[in-house]
Amino acid sequence: MAAPAAAQFNTESHKFLEAVKKRDGATVTQLVSVPGSIVINATGGEFGDGALHTVVRRRDYAWLSFLLGKGADANIRNDEGNTPLALASQVGWVEGARLLASIGAKVDAPNSRGETPLILAVHRRNLPMVRLLLESGANPKHTDSIAGYSALDYAKRDQRAANILHALEQGPSKPTKAVAGPVL
Repeated sequence: MAAPAAAQFNTESHKFLEAVKKRDGATVTQLVSVPGSIVINATGGEFGDGALHTVVRRRDYAWLSFLLGKGADANIRNDEGNTPLALASQVGWVEGARLLASIGAKVDAPNSRGETPLILAVHRRNLPMVRLLLESGANPKHTDSIAGYSALDYAKRDQRAANILHALEQGPSKPTKAVAGPVL
């Protein structure tokens, strides 16, 4: 039996998610500091978002870093199957995506439609995001479950995405080797 509506909004998880929305650092710190607490990965609200989804939507780097430092799951999914990295790709937030990828967010994690963060970046013609995801190991040939197309396929079909197509075909940029020797 489901709890009454008033009880549902009085849980530790709800308090935590509301505190994140309100940027109430004291309450968030208090709730995540309780031994054995699992509120850091709570989900709720209209889209089933976790705290990381909330801070990615508002492009809040300080809060993203703080929550990850407190142990938030970088691969948590909302009701649409979107991870924080997929959401960062959707909103075009390269800095947040870079942080998420650097701590091990799965770059090829598909949402409920099979769209990976790279496919979402291609749809938005976001070249910096495409490059970041490729450099983080994203697979441009991973297909979605809606049309069966990959990021590469979508770029080929979009006449306005020539630069995106070029980046996908080239793959991640190769680091240049430092030249050792005397300066002449």
